[in-house]
Amino acid sequence: MTIDLLALTVDQQRGILRDALGDRILFAGDAGYDDQRRPWNTAFDQRPFAVARPENTEDVVDAVRAAVAVGLRVAPQSTGHGAGALADTDLSDTVLMSLSRLRGVSIDPATSTATVLGGSHWNDVLLVAAHHGLTALHGSAGDVSVAGYSLNGGLSFYARAHGLAVNSVRAVELVTADGVIVRASATENADLFWAVRGGSGSFGVVVSLEIELLPLADVFAGMLLWDASHTAEVTEAWAQFAASAPESATTALRVMNFPPMPELPPFLSGRSVVVVDGAILESDAVAEGILAPLRSLAPEIDTFSRIPAAALVAVHMDPPDPTPSVNAHVVLSGFPADAVDTFVTVSATPGLFVTEIRHIGGAAARPASHGGAVSAIAGEFLLHAITVVPVPQARPGALATVQAGAAAFTPWRTDALALTFIDGGADPRAGFGDAAERLSELKEQFDPEDVFAAARPVSR
Repeated sequence: MTIDLLALTVDQQRGILRDALGDRILFAGDAGYDDQRRPWNTAFDQRPFAVARPENTEDVVDAVRAAVAVGLRVAPQSTGHGAGALADTDLSDTVLMSLSRLRGVSIDPATSTATVLGGSHWNDVLLVAAHHGLTALHGSAGDVSVAGYSLNGGLSFYARAHGLAVNSVRAVELVTADGVIVRASATENADLFWAVRGGSGSFGVVVSLEIELLPLADVFAGMLLWDASHTAEVTEAWAQFAASAPESATTALRVMNFPPMPELPPFLSGRSVVVVDGAILESDAVAEGILAPLRSLAPEIDTFSRIPAAALVAVHMDPPDPTPSVNAHVVLSGFPADAVDTFVTVSATPGLFVTEIRHIGGAAARPASHGGAVSAIAGEFLLHAITVVPVPQARPGALATVQAGAAAFTPWRTDALALTFIDGGADPRAGFGDAAERLSELKEQFDPEDVFAAARPVSR
């Protein structure tokens, strides 16, 4: 039977989807719809046509085929940390593919690889990998999805030594626009494998991926903390530290402004602090020598020591629970004295929750010989501004605040962006760089009807 998509009413679309998927799909008004559509970043009110809740790969196939059959798009989402980027997309004609139930990890210690289901979080991987003395190029939050983070680049505290996480991806299984499960690797569907490493959800629903692990059971890592009254002194010292730091050291500098909240530890509640954190992949003695210039500034808290590799994910103190926020970032070619002064000034902006600069460069800035569409970030530093959005009405003002903070660094910015840091309103093509044109061509080849709505979309 041929369905006339133009003639279908909303009720008919719903009926066909319900018949095909049963309780694996939710519509507005259904119990559970509001919980399932709500992203981790609760500043954004996602209202898709429906939410699909697959529990396995076959469920994903069924949901993609059913959505396409009634003329709807599909937006893959694991956790919703990147909901700000997806907010630029109209979801009224889209099935949100929630992969929150598609979680699982298996480790092959012989090859130091992990096979990870599409909705899995970094915590899922790190706990299992640790049993084998292994870890991964994870981010700074354990509840971020492996697939979304890795396939959009992925910037870790190992990045200067080992590059972006996307380069650790060895194979991907995804459901394409025609509802077929496809495996892509260097030797299978190589064009698709190139595209999905950067183009991510624009090419299908990723149901599993194979990633390479690092043979690290422990790491020298931690944080140094001072009161924000020391921001100028610490920022100048960190800039000098970064200028001579070896690629084995990946660190970040942040100024954080905390309201008085009883759930916060006393050293943070109601305070503004400046923090340096990161990891140094050296022996304890060498790492302590590298860190000495910063320790000489007498931080009030110093946690740098050798820790289990799985504990590194908690060092950055990212919020453990869903948080409404907006952010903006720029990639910088350097961090000279006048940029240091700008950082100190911007960090004192009323309303900014976090002003952060991450040291990238090193292996993170060098394109990988075996890489995909995105394999490096062309810059030495990444400036990131974040603010919390307590109520929806505050979002426009909050967004203006973080964008102004990022714009203050225009004299030192490059043309690059880091895909995982892109929030709403930013053009992802800057994150794709020179790969943008070929990505568009492959989008036309693999998804000619533009079925997939990605948070960082590839335009055709």
